[in-house]
Amino acid sequence: MDPAQLDWPALDRLREIFLRGTAVAEPYWRGPADLAAYDATFGERIGWKWDAALAELRRRDWWPGRSAGGDSQKITILDWGCGSGIAGRRVVAAFGAENFSVLRVWDRSPAACHFAITRARGMFPDLPVEQFLDDGTSPIGLLVLSHVLNELAPSARAELLALIARADAVLWVEPGTHAVSRELIALRETLREKFSVVAPCPHRGACGLLTPDNARHWCHFFAPPPLGLQADSGWVKFGQRAGIDLRSLPYAWLVLERAATGLPASDRARVLGRVESFKGYIRLLACEADGVATLELQKRADPALYRRLGADTAHPPYRWRREAGRIVGATEA
Repeated sequence: MDPAQLDWPALDRLREIFLRGTAVAEPYWRGPADLAAYDATFGERIGWKWDAALAELRRRDWWPGRSAGGDSQKITILDWGCGSGIAGRRVVAAFGAENFSVLRVWDRSPAACHFAITRARGMFPDLPVEQFLDDGTSPIGLLVLSHVLNELAPSARAELLALIARADAVLWVEPGTHAVSRELIALRETLREKFSVVAPCPHRGACGLLTPDNARHWCHFFAPPPLGLQADSGWVKFGQRAGIDLRSLPYAWLVLERAATGLPASDRARVLGRVESFKGYIRLLACEADGVATLELQKRADPALYRRLGADTAHPPYRWRREAGRIVGATEA
């Protein structure tokens, strides 16, 4: 990327809109140049968040369209509120275009739909790509949602919930802010009656962050930036010009699929947010089936785990070993 070739007036205008974080009355894309500049910069950073979420799903061997018996079938994918289409393309690339029957995109901006379709067809020439035309009844296979919550007017939110009700699975990534995370939690609580919660939650019960003691906390994670990013002069210059810390990629996410019955309680735990490091120990916020709590790990108890928890930005689910309320070891779950 060459920052000197970017349309900075367009990027500055878009960033101001995004930072406001409120519903926008009209589409903010003014044409293909806006979408191209966004896709190469802000959109690519969103893609890094999707990469982190999708990598975990792949590690856990979760695939959209896989039946309870383990068989997979081709399904449709809908990238709703697609913008430049970065989310839909990342999902198709992660799971393989051969596993989808068609990629559909929708945005209230015709320019965005056209851009997303053109880019996706260029990446996946054998996959049908088309604009989503809703008849109000047709089933939806995989619904992809990216950075849409803080832009939705009440009418659009109702439309989205109706689409979710028709989906077989939902992949949803949002900014990792307190306000947006809390909105996503509220939607999780509504939707978990009809859907099974796949991720990031280590359990399928009520969210432990909804207790009064946890009101200041929120469910968010940090995606790792691409290797060598800080040595890329183009990205470094972009970050400086845009006023962005390229190393910080906070996100909230939610993955749902049609509910199964008789699911056992999980003993997995999830590290939320950043781990705090102190002399000789670390402190973290852990989400488990019995709630969200602050836990500590002494360095001498498990030096390798201490280093891993203190250094990583992305943590898999764990199964803790505890003594006297403290972590003394763990295995990845």
